[in-house]
Amino acid sequence: MTEYTEDYVRKEARTWLENNWDPNLDLFEWRNKLADSGWGLPNWPSNWYGRDLPVGLVPIVEEEFQRIGALPIPKSGIRMLAAATILNHGTEMHKEKFLRRIVTGEDVWCQLFSEPGSGSDLAGATTKAVMVGNKWVVNGQKVWTTSAHKAHWGLLLARTDMDATKHDGLSYFIIDMKQPGVETQPLKQMNGYASFNQVFLTDAEVLPDFQVSELGDGWKVATTTLMHERRAADSLRAWGQVPSSEGPIYDQERAEIETTMAPYKWYPQRAGRVDLIMQRAKETGAIKDPAVRQEIAKLMTLHKSAEWTARRARSAQEQGKPQGPEGSLGKLAASNVARAAAKVHTMISGAHSMLSGDDSPENGTVAEVLISFPASSIAGGTDEIQKNIISERVLDMPKETRFDAGKPFKDIPRNTIS
Repeated sequence: MTEYTEDYVRKEARTWLENNWDPNLDLFEWRNKLADSGWGLPNWPSNWYGRDLPVGLVPIVEEEFQRIGALPIPKSGIRMLAAATILNHGTEMHKEKFLRRIVTGEDVWCQLFSEPGSGSDLAGATTKAVMVGNKWVVNGQKVWTTSAHKAHWGLLLARTDMDATKHDGLSYFIIDMKQPGVETQPLKQMNGYASFNQVFLTDAEVLPDFQVSELGDGWKVATTTLMHERRAADSLRAWGQVPSSEGPIYDQERAEIETTMAPYKWYPQRAGRVDLIMQRAKETGAIKDPAVRQEIAKLMTLHKSAEWTARRARSAQEQGKPQGPEGSLGKLAASNVARAAAKVHTMISGAHSMLSGDDSPENGTVAEVLISFPASSIAGGTDEIQKNIISERVLDMPKETRFDAGKPFKDIPRNTIS
C-alpha cells in the first residue's frame, strides 16, 4: 500500500503533468487523459477515475496544476454534486454510465429539488413518481433549477408513497432532461442572468434502473447531495474567471465558460469577491480611512475563519467521516462573508458601487456583487435552515415542535393541490 506524503504526491503529479500537459491539446482530449490517469480528481477511487489520494493532499496536486498552467477538472456546478451522490449511493451501472462523462464535461446536470409550494421544506415535495407498467411516470413542478435548460440529466427527488410519513415517502431518481414531458422555462434574475428555471414534468418517464438507492430512501440520498453542496460553498469564490493564457485548450475553456457553464459565471460575485477588496481599497485610497480598515479587518477575519472551517470539513472527509453539520457551518460562514464583503465594497466605492458598464468599479463587478450576494443566504438551504441544523446537531438544543411527525403525507396540510 502506497504511503502518501506531500513530497511523494508533489513529485508524482509534477512528473505526470510535465510529461502530458500541452496547451495545444483539445480540451476533451485533455480531460480524458485526466480521467485515465486519475490526476483530475485524485481523491476519487482509483477504479473510478481517481487515485485514492487523501483529500488533505489534493491541494498539493492543485498547486502543481497552477505551477505549470494546466487546466483542472471544473469542480463547480451540479455535475460534481451528481458525481458525489453517485459515488456514495449509485449502482455500478450508474457509475459506468455517468462518472467519466462528468469528468470530461460531456454531460450537463441539474438538481430537481425545490418546489413552488414547499419553500425551504425540501421534505414537503409533492412531485409524484408512480410505477406504471415497467417504468416510473413523473408529474409535478420544480423551481430554482440551475442549468435545467441546458441539462442532459437531472437529480430528481419525488414522492413515491403518499401514505408514508413526510420523509419516508420520497425516492431519488436520475431523469433524462431531453425527453418529451420535461419543459424548462428560464427565470430572469435581477443581476441580468437567467441561470434558474422552473421545470414542468408531465408524464415524464424514468426506468427502474435509474432509481438511486432503495425505494423510500430519497431523503437520505438528498441529504448527501445537500451536504456536498454546502461543503463546497467556499469553492465558488474563484470559479468562472476566464483564463488569460494563450493556446487552443484555453480558447476552448473560455468558450465553455461563456456557453455551457454560463449559469455559474456570477457565482464568484454571489460569494462577495473578497479577492478584490484590498486592491480596491488601495486604488481608491479608502485604505486610509480607519472605519473602512476596521471593516476590512472584520471581513478578513470572517473570511479566514470560513476557510479554516472548510479545511476542517475536508479533513473530516479525508478521515472517512460521514457528511455532517460542518457543511452547514461552512455554508452559513460563506453567507456571512458574502454579506460582509458587500458592505465593504459599498464603503469603498460609495454611490459608484451601483453603476454598471465599462466605467463602473471593476467593469460592473462590484454592482453585480451587491445584487448577487443575497443568493448565498438562500441557495442550498437558507441561513435559517442552517441555523436549525447547527442548533440541533452541533449544540444539541431541543428540536423545534413538529406538527407533521408520524402523519401520512397525504394528511399534512400544504400549499399546493396534488
